[in-house]
Amino acid sequence: MKQDIQLIWQTGSYFYNEAVTLVSGIKSGNLIVIKFIDRMDLAYAMADVVVSRAGAIAISEICTVAKPPVFIPLPSAAEDHQTKNAMSLKDKNAAVLLPQHEANEKLGAVLFDLINDAQKQKIFSENLRKLTISNSAERIADEILKL
Repeated sequence: MKQDIQLIWQTGSYFYNEAVTLVSGIKSGNLIVIKFIDRMDLAYAMADVVVSRAGAIAISEICTVAKPPVFIPLPSAAEDHQTKNAMSLKDKNAAVLLPQHEANEKLGAVLFDLINDAQKQKIFSENLRKLTISNSAERIADEILKL
């Protein structure tokens, strides 16, 4: 089945050339490979679904924008904290967790299942919104002032 999607792949500088080589045979205007997204707010605004690592900042951003995520935790992260972060959202029915060792084989199917399941996207978004702390700057400032 042909999927009409746009994919924006942020690779970082280290993997950029390898990623460009990997997709060089794909003739599509719907695939963009870039080193870094300068305006992440605009990227999130365009996205229906996000595939991401599961660091604290990514988790926070994804909860705030409430975009249904597929998390692929970095297995070498200290004390495997990214897996724990992703598992926390998976357990709250707010994300898909896909271990990196399964990503090559399963990412396409997992991603298209989520893209094609509007109800699951809606549930994930609703559950992500419940996890967002919208007044975090004020709360941090209050704690500092208490000290």
